[in-house]
Amino acid sequence: AAGGPGAARGDMAEAEAAGDAGAGTAAGQGPAPAPTEQGAELAAVIGATVPTGFELTAAAEVQEKLGSASRISRDRGKIYFEVPARGLPQVHRLRSVDNLFVVVQEFKDYQFKENKEDALKDLEDLVKKLPWTDPLKVWELNNSLKKKKTKRKKHNLQSTASKEKLNDNGEEEGTDQKDASEQEDCAQNAAGVEPASDQDTEKTQGVASRNEEEEEDNEQSDAKDELQAGSGSETKAGDGKTSDGEAKVLKFRVTCNRAGDKHSFTSNEAARYFGGAVQEHFQWKADMTNFDVEVLLNIHNNEVVVGIALTEESLHRRNITHFGPTTLRSTLAYGMLRLCDPQPTDIIVDPMCGTGAIPIEGATEWPSCYHIAGDNNPQAVKRAANNISSLLKKNENKESSTSLGIPLDIIQWDICNLPLRTGSVDIIVTDMPFGKRIGSKKKNWDLYPACLMEMGRICTPGTGRAVLLTQDKKCFAKALSRMGHIWRKGQTVWVNVGGLHAAVYLLKRTWERAEERRSFW
Repeated sequence: AAGGPGAARGDMAEAEAAGDAGAGTAAGQGPAPAPTEQGAELAAVIGATVPTGFELTAAAEVQEKLGSASRISRDRGKIYFEVPARGLPQVHRLRSVDNLFVVVQEFKDYQFKENKEDALKDLEDLVKKLPWTDPLKVWELNNSLKKKKTKRKKHNLQSTASKEKLNDNGEEEGTDQKDASEQEDCAQNAAGVEPASDQDTEKTQGVASRNEEEEEDNEQSDAKDELQAGSGSETKAGDGKTSDGEAKVLKFRVTCNRAGDKHSFTSNEAARYFGGAVQEHFQWKADMTNFDVEVLLNIHNNEVVVGIALTEESLHRRNITHFGPTTLRSTLAYGMLRLCDPQPTDIIVDPMCGTGAIPIEGATEWPSCYHIAGDNNPQAVKRAANNISSLLKKNENKESSTSLGIPLDIIQWDICNLPLRTGSVDIIVTDMPFGKRIGSKKKNWDLYPACLMEMGRICTPGTGRAVLLTQDKKCFAKALSRMGHIWRKGQTVWVNVGGLHAAVYLLKRTWERAEERRSFW
């Protein structure tokens, strides 16, 4: 979606009378010129945070969909790529990225002083040397595209607002469809309190890329219009005026993410000193919760990247409105699905689907496959069904009540006794119980071998494959060694799931026939 689920953080500014007096004019910075003719070639270096371990997957998606080569950061879970500014709508449609930012400047080998005061003074001095002008133009453009998108969505939602009362899990849903009228004003101010991507809230946005051609055309022309004409009366980082001529001040905050043991300062200290210098330089007003601009200071050992956030909240919650105790991030689900290379007409099964994150992502991105989801927990099946209903309604909004539907069914079943014919499934993708919030490690010792056996039975010998996520690696390795005759381990991707060190295993089905002895269970 253009500007994605929370494109730039400046769209709260107008409704809050929090614009931008003298922004960009302090310390000789001069007003940022509107993106005019030469702006058509305005390029942006975009930084994206991605699920740890799936950096190569994200880079492959960027190459495939945007035609840009990516560089994978030494700081795990980040990639960088360059795009023309008019390509921002497609950037927000990437399925494998959590958060996006435009890079102001990157230092590959920044030499920090050993003395704490000197190191922090250097960070302060850095602010006025940075090339802010073009990144702020990209931020403005991103902002104005987001506002247009929101207006379009609001128009679509007014007709169906009464139907959008599906959601029963408000504490995690954040801004949802039923809040659409507030969304255009400033309901998002609660979304940016936590810098950690795992704690972001759900937002409405377009889901099925195959249903978005019409919107994509609109957004493309919007992007070109904005580049040629500037963003009119939208929030601007450089002109210091709003449409009615009043001087207003942008609100900002600095978020510092620091990793490495050689620094003499904490991330809070770095953010405070750097933020003070930003405030002095631009004459912006600091506001930790209700900000327009989020300046990012990422420090990883000697690698320093300064950026401006383009997403208000992570893109990973795009499909889910009904959350369970262990809802998988959509971005991680996409990475797992991509690992098994789905082909048209493949039958893809998630036998332990939980809230349905994997099959919903699969049906959205691979609509020419048939997706079957199931779980033994009736509550999980109900949540997954509600998530599918929400997705259908979103598609219906976009398609003017002529939704094509999605190739996905949800069933309650027993993982060890699936109602599927032997050898009938091409791909199995699932998030297995870690034995922490659901089940127990002790139960996993029985469950994992039984699961692998039943998955082997339904999977096509020779060509079938499975992608399985688990944190209980010891138990999985033991179960796999017992099932070596039907499953061969291909690739292992080490991932971070909510702070837990987990693994995604790609398994290939051997030609060996699986046992069909039902008495085994």
